[in-house]
Amino acid sequence: MVVLATKVYVEGDACQRALDGLTSMVGNAIGDLDVEYEVGVRHDGFPSVTVDGPDAVVARNVLREEWGEITPEFEAGETYVGTLESWDDEGFVLDAGESIRVPAGELGLGQGTPPQIRERFGLVQHLPLRFEYGDPPRLADAERDRLYEWTRGTGRVNVNSATRAEVRATVNRAGHSRDIVTVERLGLLEQSVVCEEGTDPPGLLAAIGSYLPAELLAVIP
Repeated sequence: MVVLATKVYVEGDACQRALDGLTSMVGNAIGDLDVEYEVGVRHDGFPSVTVDGPDAVVARNVLREEWGEITPEFEAGETYVGTLESWDDEGFVLDAGESIRVPAGELGLGQGTPPQIRERFGLVQHLPLRFEYGDPPRLADAERDRLYEWTRGTGRVNVNSATRAEVRATVNRAGHSRDIVTVERLGLLEQSVVCEEGTDPPGLLAAIGSYLPAELLAVIP
């Protein structure tokens, strides 16, 4: 079994749509392998994929590579994935099966308090983030590089509580399909709308925000 490092925190029909979407994505990732699989959700909201068959080891590795894995224990110096649970002036708290506090001094994302950094980089709640375990934990170098790249591009609007298909449909419904490059999947329910050159991220946020019961944060280059 692989516990994927992305969370299911919506309810009702939205939860079922998210799980249907995840099952389809798992199928796309490992469907060509000789395995049988079943997707479920743990009590803490992390999805689990049970895999059996001759290619089970390969399939589990594919899922770990694509989603990250929630593990029962950590080793110093190794990189893991946790979801952004909360933040305060002392740092970020990630959910990696247990709470991992990354102190403000270990974020490595420039000036400002952790709440200000969260806003500047568009870090919506539940966003999967890579961290290096240690005393104390720190954001992984690859994660810092990814977030800085966001601020050097054409701008983004990051969204939680919605699948990629739902966000794409919302952008189309709001009449802004020509104003975006793509909708990038960051997690199962966390997406990044990549703006076209010349599109104003706060303006796009205002245009689509009324259609989505979600947290939206603009990344301004």
